[in-house]
Amino acid sequence: MDNRALRARADELAGELERMRSGMGTLQQKLQAITATAKSDDGFITAVVGPRGQLIRLDIDARVYRRPDSRQLAQSITKTIQAASADAMRQVTEACKPFMAESTVQAHLEFDLQGMTHKLDSELGLLAADMDAEKEKKR
Repeated sequence: MDNRALRARADELAGELERMRSGMGTLQQKLQAITATAKSDDGFITAVVGPRGQLIRLDIDARVYRRPDSRQLAQSITKTIQAASADAMRQVTEACKPFMAESTVQAHLEFDLQGMTHKLDSELGLLAADMDAEKEKKR
């Protein structure tokens, strides 16, 4: 890759960074406003979570006590919260799409350190290879 191509790629990355910076305030507000609600299969449990999947509200219909089974109730609550959390993650991923690749967002949401650094490593590797090739040409 010649110097013009390297400059063009650098300009492209700089433009992408500027676009990300200019939209961060709006994105942050959008992310903070995300909530997701899920109901249990029987409709007796309702869970509301925030953008990180954190529980905001849990509603339990009194009819659940007609069949007292603490183990089943606990499983239903857990499953309902997990469904709401999955929806919140989907909303976060969707909101971030204009700013970063879906795989990058998913890596962050899942605390996947390898996934988080994969794109950066790829970009840096390509840049280093291009720089090495350019040095070879000059010799």
